[in-house]
Amino acid sequence: MKIYGDIQSGNCYKIKLLCSLLGIQHEWIHLDILAGATRTVDFLAKNPNGKIPLLELDDGRCLSESNAILNFLAAGSELLPVEPYALAKVQQWQFFEQYSHEPYIAVARFIAKYLGLPEHRKAEYEAKQAGGHKALAVMEQQLSVSEYLTGNVLSTADISLYGYTHVAHEGGFDLAQYPAVLAWVQRIEKHPNYVSMV
Repeated sequence: MKIYGDIQSGNCYKIKLLCSLLGIQHEWIHLDILAGATRTVDFLAKNPNGKIPLLELDDGRCLSESNAILNFLAAGSELLPVEPYALAKVQQWQFFEQYSHEPYIAVARFIAKYLGLPEHRKAEYEAKQAGGHKALAVMEQQLSVSEYLTGNVLSTADISLYGYTHVAHEGGFDLAQYPAVLAWVQRIEKHPNYVSMV
């Protein structure tokens, strides 16, 4: 299988992390989004939405959207429950990640890290801070009562949210304000087969 992505993107990195945790063999193909690599005719034929990450299976089928890829690859493993309510709790956090977390923390980080915080986007960067802190506070509340987001077992919910949370400081979010989140980050980083974004 092939995975198209940029390891510095939290959405792509979480796929890399999952593959490492589960020992999934794959070919990683780096794409430079700022250079337009996701807008080529060839790539758009694989994903008309023009975004990474993208999983291409050996039979040519493709799957996009990071959390869909995570759950597909984790199916049958200890990282994805099969009991309906437990599975829904994982998905609940993954929807939270895409709608309440990523639009703030990931975008603020993109503006600062990828674009160098240009003057014309500073207002947008600053506007993302409140939403990002709100998301981190929700995580803090949960992680104050459980080791991981859906209980005391690591799941794809954690991998989904770890992707951008562990580099939130690059978007201006000080995780020192969230001790339970910091402890969770450290817990994941001690997991066997963990691989960093670097």
